[in-house]
Amino acid sequence: MEKQTPRRSYRAAFHTGQPRIMHAEDLRKLLESIRAGETSVADGLDRIRHLPFEDLGYARLDSHRSLRCGFPEVLFCQGKTIPQIIGIIERMAASGSPVLATRAWPDVHRAVAGRWPEAKFNEAARTITLNGPSQPRYGGYILIVTGGTADIPVAEEARVTAEIMGNRVKAVYDVGVAGIHRLLKSCDDIFDANVIVVVAGMEGALASVVGGLSSRPVVAVPTSVGYGASFGGLAPLLTMLNSCAAGVSVVNIDNGFGAGYIAALINRPHAHDEKKPSGGQ
Repeated sequence: MEKQTPRRSYRAAFHTGQPRIMHAEDLRKLLESIRAGETSVADGLDRIRHLPFEDLGYARLDSHRSLRCGFPEVLFCQGKTIPQIIGIIERMAASGSPVLATRAWPDVHRAVAGRWPEAKFNEAARTITLNGPSQPRYGGYILIVTGGTADIPVAEEARVTAEIMGNRVKAVYDVGVAGIHRLLKSCDDIFDANVIVVVAGMEGALASVVGGLSSRPVVAVPTSVGYGASFGGLAPLLTMLNSCAAGVSVVNIDNGFGAGYIAALINRPHAHDEKKPSGGQ
Protein backbone atom coordinates (compact mmCIF):
# COMPACT_ATOMS: atom_id res chain seq x y z
CA MET A 1 0.00 0.00 0.00
CA GLU A 2 1.35 3.39 -0.89
CA LYS A 3 2.69 5.32 2.07
CA GLN A 4 0.88 8.60 2.63
CA THR A 5 2.58 11.79 3.78
CA PRO A 6 1.13 15.12 4.88
CA ARG A 7 -0.11 17.18 1.94
CA ARG A 8 1.94 20.17 3.12
CA SER A 9 5.22 18.61 1.96
CA TYR A 10 4.74 19.87 -1.59
CA ARG A 11 1.39 21.62 -2.00
CA ALA A 12 1.79 24.15 0.82
CA ALA A 13 5.07 25.33 -0.63
CA PHE A 14 3.11 27.22 -3.25
CA HIS A 15 1.21 29.22 -0.66
CA THR A 16 4.12 30.17 1.61
CA GLY A 17 6.43 31.97 -0.81
CA GLN A 18 8.84 29.04 -1.07
CA PRO A 19 10.74 28.63 -4.37
CA ARG A 20 8.95 27.03 -7.28
CA ILE A 21 11.76 26.71 -9.81
CA MET A 22 12.64 23.08 -10.42
CA HIS A 23 16.05 21.78 -11.45
CA ALA A 24 16.98 18.32 -12.70
CA GLU A 25 18.33 17.42 -9.26
CA ASP A 26 15.04 18.52 -7.64
CA LEU A 27 13.07 16.24 -9.96
CA ARG A 28 15.44 13.35 -9.30
CA LYS A 29 14.98 13.74 -5.54
CA LEU A 30 11.22 13.93 -5.94
CA LEU A 31 11.11 10.75 -8.04
CA GLU A 32 13.38 8.95 -5.58
CA SER A 33 11.13 10.09 -2.73
CA ILE A 34 8.09 8.68 -4.52
CA ARG A 35 9.89 5.40 -5.24
CA ALA A 36 10.90 5.12 -1.57
CA GLY A 37 7.31 5.71 -0.46
CA GLU A 38 8.22 8.92 1.36
CA THR A 39 6.02 11.00 -0.93
CA SER A 40 2.68 10.03 -2.40
CA VAL A 41 2.14 9.98 -6.15
CA ALA A 42 -0.62 12.56 -5.68
CA ASP A 43 1.77 14.92 -3.90
CA GLY A 44 4.36 14.39 -6.62
CA LEU A 45 1.85 15.22 -9.33
CA ASP A 46 0.74 18.27 -7.38
CA ARG A 47 4.33 19.50 -7.16
CA ILE A 48 4.93 19.16 -10.89
CA ARG A 49 1.50 20.40 -11.98
CA HIS A 50 2.15 23.91 -10.67
CA LEU A 51 5.58 24.24 -12.18
CA PRO A 52 5.47 25.03 -15.91
CA PHE A 53 5.56 28.75 -15.17
CA GLU A 54 4.81 31.25 -12.43
CA ASP A 55 2.53 34.11 -13.40
CA LEU A 56 3.79 37.38 -11.87
CA GLY A 57 1.25 39.46 -13.75
CA TYR A 58 3.83 41.36 -15.80
CA ALA A 59 5.91 38.25 -16.57
CA ARG A 60 5.49 34.50 -16.67
CA LEU A 61 8.61 33.03 -15.12
CA ASP A 62 9.55 29.78 -16.85
CA SER A 63 10.18 27.55 -13.84
CA HIS A 64 10.88 24.48 -16.02
CA ARG A 65 13.66 26.13 -18.07
CA SER A 66 16.45 24.64 -15.98
CA LEU A 67 14.84 21.21 -16.11
CA ARG A 68 14.49 21.31 -19.91
CA CYS A 69 17.60 23.24 -20.90
CA GLY A 70 20.03 22.85 -18.02
CA PHE A 71 20.03 26.53 -17.01
CA PRO A 72 17.30 28.81 -15.62
CA GLU A 73 15.60 31.57 -17.55
CA VAL A 74 17.85 34.58 -18.12
CA LEU A 75 16.51 38.05 -17.32
CA PHE A 76 16.77 40.62 -20.14
CA CYS A 77 16.51 43.95 -18.31
CA GLN A 78 16.10 46.30 -21.25
CA GLY A 79 12.52 47.53 -21.51
CA LYS A 80 11.60 46.45 -17.97
CA THR A 81 11.09 48.69 -14.95
CA ILE A 82 13.31 48.32 -11.91
CA PRO A 83 10.43 47.00 -9.74
CA GLN A 84 9.69 44.37 -12.38
CA ILE A 85 13.35 43.35 -12.48
CA ILE A 86 13.51 43.12 -8.68
CA GLY A 87 10.33 41.02 -8.61
CA ILE A 88 11.67 38.53 -11.12
CA ILE A 89 15.07 38.25 -9.41
CA GLU A 90 13.33 37.76 -6.07
CA ARG A 91 11.51 34.68 -7.32
CA MET A 92 14.60 33.25 -8.99
CA ALA A 93 16.97 33.94 -6.09
CA ALA A 94 14.58 32.40 -3.56
CA SER A 95 15.12 29.00 -5.16
CA GLY A 96 18.90 29.28 -5.01
CA SER A 97 19.08 29.30 -8.79
CA PRO A 98 21.93 31.08 -10.52
CA VAL A 99 20.63 34.45 -11.68
CA LEU A 100 21.89 36.18 -14.81
CA ALA A 101 20.47 39.56 -15.76
CA THR A 102 21.68 41.06 -19.03
CA ARG A 103 21.55 44.60 -20.47
CA ALA A 104 21.40 46.04 -16.96
CA TRP A 105 22.46 49.57 -16.02
CA PRO A 106 23.90 51.09 -12.81
CA ASP A 107 20.52 52.08 -11.33
CA VAL A 108 19.37 48.48 -11.64
CA HIS A 109 22.52 47.26 -9.90
CA ARG A 110 22.04 49.71 -7.02
CA ALA A 111 18.49 48.46 -6.53
CA VAL A 112 19.56 44.81 -6.72
CA ALA A 113 22.55 45.34 -4.40
CA GLY A 114 20.21 46.90 -1.85
CA ARG A 115 18.43 43.55 -1.61
CA TRP A 116 21.30 41.20 -2.41
CA PRO A 117 24.67 42.78 -1.52
CA GLU A 118 26.50 39.76 -2.92
CA ALA A 119 25.19 40.42 -6.44
CA LYS A 120 27.98 41.14 -8.92
CA PHE A 121 27.74 43.88 -11.53
CA ASN A 122 29.96 43.84 -14.61
CA GLU A 123 29.57 47.36 -15.93
CA ALA A 124 31.29 46.65 -19.25
CA ALA A 125 29.14 43.58 -19.91
CA ARG A 126 26.03 45.22 -18.43
CA THR A 127 25.33 42.03 -16.47
CA ILE A 128 24.26 41.25 -12.92
CA THR A 129 24.90 37.79 -11.50
CA LEU A 130 23.79 36.11 -8.31
CA ASN A 131 24.21 32.58 -6.89
CA GLY A 132 26.85 31.66 -9.46
CA PRO A 133 28.97 28.51 -9.05
CA SER A 134 31.97 28.86 -6.75
CA GLN A 135 34.15 27.04 -9.26
CA PRO A 136 33.84 25.64 -12.81
CA ARG A 137 31.86 22.40 -13.12
CA TYR A 138 33.12 21.30 -16.52
CA GLY A 139 36.55 20.40 -17.83
CA GLY A 140 38.46 22.27 -20.50
CA TYR A 141 37.94 25.93 -21.18
CA ILE A 142 36.22 28.39 -23.47
CA LEU A 143 38.46 30.94 -25.15
CA ILE A 144 37.12 34.40 -25.95
CA VAL A 145 39.02 36.47 -28.51
CA THR A 146 38.37 40.05 -29.58
CA GLY A 147 39.54 42.01 -32.57
CA GLY A 148 39.91 45.25 -30.63
CA THR A 149 39.52 46.86 -27.22
CA ALA A 150 36.21 48.37 -28.31
CA ASP A 151 34.80 44.84 -28.67
CA ILE A 152 35.46 43.98 -25.02
CA PRO A 153 31.96 44.86 -23.67
CA VAL A 154 30.35 42.25 -25.95
CA ALA A 155 33.11 39.77 -25.11
CA GLU A 156 32.59 40.34 -21.40
CA GLU A 157 28.89 39.56 -21.77
CA ALA A 158 29.91 36.25 -23.34
CA ARG A 159 32.44 35.59 -20.59
CA VAL A 160 30.02 36.27 -17.74
CA THR A 161 27.39 34.06 -19.38
CA ALA A 162 29.76 31.13 -19.87
CA GLU A 163 31.15 31.41 -16.35
CA ILE A 164 27.81 31.46 -14.54
CA MET A 165 26.88 28.37 -16.55
CA GLY A 166 29.81 26.55 -14.94
CA ASN A 167 32.64 26.95 -17.43
CA ARG A 168 36.25 28.04 -17.16
CA VAL A 169 36.96 30.95 -19.50
CA LYS A 170 40.16 32.45 -20.86
CA ALA A 171 40.24 35.77 -22.69
CA VAL A 172 42.61 37.16 -25.31
CA TYR A 173 41.68 40.73 -26.15
CA ASP A 174 42.80 43.14 -28.90
CA VAL A 175 44.38 40.69 -31.35
CA GLY A 176 42.70 41.74 -34.59
CA VAL A 177 43.95 41.11 -38.09
CA ALA A 178 45.50 44.59 -38.40
CA GLY A 179 48.31 43.16 -36.26
CA ILE A 180 48.03 39.43 -36.86
CA HIS A 181 51.27 38.71 -34.95
CA ARG A 182 49.38 39.51 -31.72
CA LEU A 183 46.97 36.66 -32.42
CA LEU A 184 49.67 34.18 -33.42
CA LYS A 185 51.36 34.67 -30.06
CA SER A 186 48.23 33.10 -28.50
CA CYS A 187 48.16 30.00 -30.71
CA ASP A 188 48.62 27.64 -27.75
CA ASP A 189 45.45 29.01 -26.14
CA ILE A 190 43.62 28.60 -29.45
CA PHE A 191 44.81 25.02 -29.95
CA ASP A 192 43.92 23.93 -26.40
CA ALA A 193 40.46 25.51 -26.10
CA ASN A 194 37.34 23.35 -26.31
CA VAL A 195 35.36 26.10 -28.05
CA ILE A 196 36.27 29.63 -29.13
CA VAL A 197 34.15 32.78 -29.18
CA VAL A 198 35.46 35.41 -31.61
CA VAL A 199 34.14 38.94 -31.13
CA ALA A 200 34.98 41.49 -33.83
CA GLY A 201 33.65 44.57 -35.54
CA MET A 202 35.00 46.54 -38.52
CA GLU A 203 35.22 43.95 -41.35
CA GLY A 204 34.99 40.92 -39.01
CA ALA A 205 37.78 38.90 -40.63
CA LEU A 206 39.13 37.62 -37.32
CA ALA A 207 36.59 34.79 -37.11
CA SER A 208 37.82 33.25 -40.36
CA VAL A 209 41.45 33.49 -39.26
CA VAL A 210 40.76 31.79 -35.95
CA GLY A 211 38.56 29.21 -37.65
CA GLY A 212 41.44 28.39 -39.97
CA LEU A 213 43.74 27.76 -37.01
CA SER A 214 41.52 25.65 -34.79
CA SER A 215 39.86 22.24 -34.96
CA ARG A 216 37.31 23.37 -32.37
CA PRO A 217 33.94 25.07 -32.93
CA VAL A 218 34.15 28.83 -33.38
CA VAL A 219 31.20 31.02 -32.40
CA ALA A 220 31.54 34.37 -34.17
CA VAL A 221 29.99 37.56 -32.80
CA PRO A 222 29.86 40.61 -35.09
CA THR A 223 29.85 43.89 -33.18
CA SER A 224 28.54 47.31 -34.09
CA VAL A 225 32.06 48.74 -33.73
CA GLY A 226 33.18 50.47 -36.93
CA TYR A 227 32.80 53.43 -39.23
CA GLY A 228 29.83 54.25 -41.46
CA ALA A 229 30.24 51.50 -44.04
CA SER A 230 30.12 48.84 -41.33
CA PHE A 231 26.40 49.71 -41.09
CA GLY A 232 26.21 49.16 -37.34
CA GLY A 233 27.67 45.65 -37.51
CA LEU A 234 26.05 44.47 -40.73
CA ALA A 235 29.39 44.37 -42.59
CA PRO A 236 31.12 42.04 -40.07
CA LEU A 237 27.93 39.96 -39.84
CA LEU A 238 28.01 39.30 -43.59
CA THR A 239 31.76 38.62 -43.52
CA MET A 240 31.33 36.04 -40.77
CA LEU A 241 28.36 34.42 -42.49
CA ASN A 242 30.48 34.12 -45.64
CA SER A 243 33.49 32.69 -43.82
CA CYS A 244 35.50 30.13 -45.77
CA ALA A 245 36.46 28.45 -42.46
CA ALA A 246 34.09 25.50 -42.10
CA GLY A 247 33.93 25.48 -38.30
CA VAL A 248 32.52 28.99 -37.86
CA SER A 249 28.95 29.68 -36.78
CA VAL A 250 27.52 33.15 -36.24
CA VAL A 251 25.18 34.84 -33.76
CA ASN A 252 23.50 38.22 -34.02
CA ILE A 253 25.20 41.61 -33.84
CA ASP A 254 26.48 42.44 -30.31
CA ASN A 255 24.93 39.21 -28.96
CA GLY A 256 27.62 38.28 -26.46
CA PHE A 257 25.04 36.50 -24.31
CA GLY A 258 23.99 34.21 -27.15
CA ALA A 259 27.59 33.37 -28.00
CA GLY A 260 28.49 32.62 -24.38
CA TYR A 261 25.41 30.44 -23.97
CA ILE A 262 26.10 28.41 -27.11
CA ALA A 263 29.75 28.00 -26.15
CA ALA A 264 28.69 26.80 -22.71
CA LEU A 265 26.35 24.20 -24.23
CA ILE A 266 29.12 22.95 -26.51
CA ASN A 267 31.54 22.62 -23.59
CA ARG A 268 29.00 20.95 -21.30
CA PRO A 269 28.87 17.13 -21.28
CA HIS A 270 25.71 15.63 -22.72
CA ALA A 271 23.18 14.55 -20.13
CA HIS A 272 23.82 10.85 -20.82
CA ASP A 273 27.54 11.39 -20.35
CA GLU A 274 27.27 13.00 -16.93
CA LYS A 275 27.67 10.81 -13.88
CA LYS A 276 24.40 9.32 -12.72
CA PRO A 277 23.68 8.12 -9.19
CA SER A 278 24.04 4.39 -8.57
CA GLY A 279 21.22 2.11 -7.56
CA GLY A 280 19.01 2.46 -10.62
CA GLN A 281 18.78 1.17 -14.17
